[in-house]
Amino acid sequence: MNIILKKSAAALLLALAGIAFSNSTQAERIKDLTTIQGVRSNQLIGYGLVVGLDGTGDQTTQTPFTVQSIVSMMQQMGVNLPPGTNLQLRNVAAVMVTGNLPPFAQPGQNMDVTVSSMGNARSLRGGTLLMTPLKGADNQVYAMAQGNLVIGGAGAGASGSRTQINHLGAGRISAGAIVERAVPSQLTETSTIRLELKEADFSTASMVVDAINKRFGNGTATPLDGRVIQVQPPMDTNRIAFLGNLENLDIKPSQGAAKVILNARTGSVVMNQAVTLDDCAISHGNLSVVINTAPAISQPGPLSGGQTVATQVSQVEINKEPGQVIKLDKGTSLADVVKALNAIGATPQDLLAILQAMKAAGSLRADLEII
Repeated sequence: MNIILKKSAAALLLALAGIAFSNSTQAERIKDLTTIQGVRSNQLIGYGLVVGLDGTGDQTTQTPFTVQSIVSMMQQMGVNLPPGTNLQLRNVAAVMVTGNLPPFAQPGQNMDVTVSSMGNARSLRGGTLLMTPLKGADNQVYAMAQGNLVIGGAGAGASGSRTQINHLGAGRISAGAIVERAVPSQLTETSTIRLELKEADFSTASMVVDAINKRFGNGTATPLDGRVIQVQPPMDTNRIAFLGNLENLDIKPSQGAAKVILNARTGSVVMNQAVTLDDCAISHGNLSVVINTAPAISQPGPLSGGQTVATQVSQVEINKEPGQVIKLDKGTSLADVVKALNAIGATPQDLLAILQAMKAAGSLRADLEII
């Protein structure tokens, strides 16, 4: 039977699935699979004011905290306003300033910050953030932010129509904060180093331990569980140089658990590896697919000295008749199912419904995750 595949998102899904089903496992560096315990960024937050707006700031009658902030700031600068003064400010906006303090950041270094409106300002374009202290979870000030905001916005096209290309209530200041306090590093506080796998897996943890011990000697690495690996650096080795060499060791991680990801909003279906199915029968609307596994005999040429080889080949018969039941034999690959359903024009929503039903029936041997 001739099958014409539609040029659609389903075809792209099938191509990606074919890549995912490749049996070859590429070597990866330890630094791509693990993180070092204690080497992390820290989130910072602060409250500040943006001034210099072109009449697009907060409506102060609806955001009294903006007026209170202005009055408090002016008092600190020696300007005392008469009691009962009703400020009608249009060029000021109250904002929240956020950023990530990088690991090993030292006082005097710069970091990027994001500035977001918290009132009813229409736009922060052209504004300047006044000096704002950024605090960590311990309520200590770790950086000071100030500078001019960079915001994308509306622009006119060739035809004169006006289109908005970015959100105007938030902006970014590159290198807009200066680090004032360093976070102590745990690398210098302990004699051992702990590696944490990004995905817990006992097989991968064992492979990482074997690679480290093979390179630096037995007893250097010890697995604590399926995620954490304890490493004891050699006494006569510089710790930074040791970590640099350790992170660049190549290993072949073990194959992860079979998983199927469903995006209920977009209809996307992603499989991370070949998944087999138990016996099941499915009826879904007028979709009809029959998948069988048949033996294929390979005969060597005359006088070639070869041997006859018998293999199993999947044969996919595709129909689209109302009321016909889809028969899937044990051992059928999920890739074959998706290929067959795509070939007869099944929509992504059809795939979602079928895969959910197969998982509920216990026929899908994979973790099913819906996002």
